[in-house]
Amino acid sequence: MFCPKCKSLLTPKKEGGKVIMACSCGYTNKKVEANTTLKEEIKTEKNSVEVVSEDPETLSLTDEECPKCAHTKAYYWVVQTRAGDEPETKFLKCEKCKYTWRDYD
Repeated sequence: MFCPKCKSLLTPKKEGGKVIMACSCGYTNKKVEANTTLKEEIKTEKNSVEVVSEDPETLSLTDEECPKCAHTKAYYWVVQTRAGDEPETKFLKCEKCKYTWRDYD
């Protein structure tokens, strides 16, 4: 049940031996009987992630040595993985063996 004034969730509260539904804004619903049961239902939707394209040619190519195969070309992209006042993380993907690693400069 939700508060008609502020749309918050009403919570059960005892008042003079009766259980009423009350809101933090001050609204009370005194018409609810004490034997009313509240049922909570949590619905989960499974969202699947679909990869549209794994085309690394759309990424920029740079001169960087792969730590796995020692190839000298890698694709790169940057992502803000930490707080906004810290530098972004540079991800690199080897052109030859497709190994991916991070560069925290």
